[in-house]
Amino acid sequence: MFTMKHLIHTALLGSTLLGSALLCAPAFADEAAQMALGKKLFATATPACALCHTLKDAGAEGAIGPVLDELKPDAARVARALRDGIGAMPSFKATLSEADIAALSLYVSKASAKK
Repeated sequence: MFTMKHLIHTALLGSTLLGSALLCAPAFADEAAQMALGKKLFATATPACALCHTLKDAGAEGAIGPVLDELKPDAARVARALRDGIGAMPSFKATLSEADIAALSLYVSKASAKK
């Protein structure tokens, strides 16, 4: 038998879970949009990342830069390389906006982490 206290607790828990799910939905949609933009930029940035890097998710088989599927860099590492350049890789801070760098960094970090 359910008590009033139990029913109220259940209702509050349900409301909290529903509210949390609704608040997270835009974040998931935003991440999907960022991933799509990042994938597009991987192929279209000047110069294109795909020219030098291998990344299976992007269908890229570049042979100059590191194989990103093996390196599995996190987003911060990718963003730093895009802003500052590293080794033979040029800086992209003059050609990509911060939003583009964030999207590309997210994409590379998530795509390279796929098994």
